[in-house]
Amino acid sequence: MTTTLLRPSSILPEGICIQKVDSLTLFKFTEKLGDRLQELLDKKKADALEPDEMLELETIGELDNIFSYINAVMAAQTNAAA
Repeated sequence: MTTTLLRPSSILPEGICIQKVDSLTLFKFTEKLGDRLQELLDKKKADALEPDEMLELETIGELDNIFSYINAVMAAQTNAAA
């Protein structure tokens, strides 16, 4: 059986939202995607992840890294302009 990497862009429509926090506009996971991430992390901790779930977890983790970086850059630019 072969598994295919889940494309991060396939998660965007339902998994990402833009939220205003103080003076910043940030990319955040929706509650649905946050819950799914927690579910996958719990299964990983219990050593119960299926191969396709491992790929899903890696994909969500990659999106988390990307959005954390973008949010940090946006925060730094906002702070520098203040």
